Amino acid sequence: MGRTTSRLLAVVAALCAVLLALTGCAGSDAAESAQDNPYNLIDPGTIRVASLGDSKPYTFTDESGEFTGFDVELFRDVAGRAGIEEVVFTGQDFSGLLSAVANGQFDVGVAAIGITEERKQTVDFTDGYLAGYLSAVTPKDSGIGSVEDLAGRRLGVVQGTLQEAYAVKNFTGTELVRFPDNNAAISAVNSGAVDAHFLDYEAAKSYIEQYDLVSAADIPSFDAPAGFAVAPGNTALRDALNEGLAEAMEDGTWKELYQKWFPGSPMPDQYLPEAEQTAGAEPTS
Repeated sequence: MGRTTSRLLAVVAALCAVLLALTGCAGSDAAESAQDNPYNLIDPGTIRVASLGDSKPYTFTDESGEFTGFDVELFRDVAGRAGIEEVVFTGQDFSGLLSAVANGQFDVGVAAIGITEERKQTVDFTDGYLAGYLSAVTPKDSGIGSVEDLAGRRLGVVQGTLQEAYAVKNFTGTELVRFPDNNAAISAVNSGAVDAHFLDYEAAKSYIEQYDLVSAADIPSFDAPAGFAVAPGNTALRDALNEGLAEAMEDGTWKELYQKWFPGSPMPDQYLPEAEQTAGAEPTS
């Protein structure tokens, strides 16, 4: 009986040793994984970004097919501050962009995405980095010269954008026509399928120049600043991006990029170095 007990104890001790070794290995592997991929990226060392290819000057593709624009340059700078140089941008329809980030197809969404309570139900956001204006562009002979003139007209909006949400709330007498992107909406304006298109002020400037359109209204919109969208719960990545954003604003990088991409446009000085901010941090020209 004593011998049998001794053998059983020896077997149990051996099994415990094996289990402890396996547990230690698993813990070691987990620690190494966390160290190699501290921001929980899809591909360690690379940030995969969902963006827009036609939202100039925020995010768009140039003649060689490369992504560029204010948001693109700012994000690359911020990612570099977090120690990640490999950033891959992929074009998406805006209507599906946030869900693609939330379900793990992309690490981040970058496309001048306004931060709203509704969108926070789908993704997490960094701190805000941009505020701006909204514009309604139309042909010169359309007879539309104010917001009031939009009543009874057909107005284009890009599905899922802040412009759509604003129009639904404020242009109740206007027929809204939804498009997947600005290019499709502007084509509809030029063909007469819609009377005007409601979009971001900065994007509107390039379309006005390219197609000889006019702006019927420029409306300030500072209640939903743009932020980078990250997957829910990825606080490590969000915090690293927030830290990089704060540094880029304080050392003047944000200001340089804003002046480059939005020459002559009003500048919301809450994103300037602290020494340059004015009381109240209201947008200034």
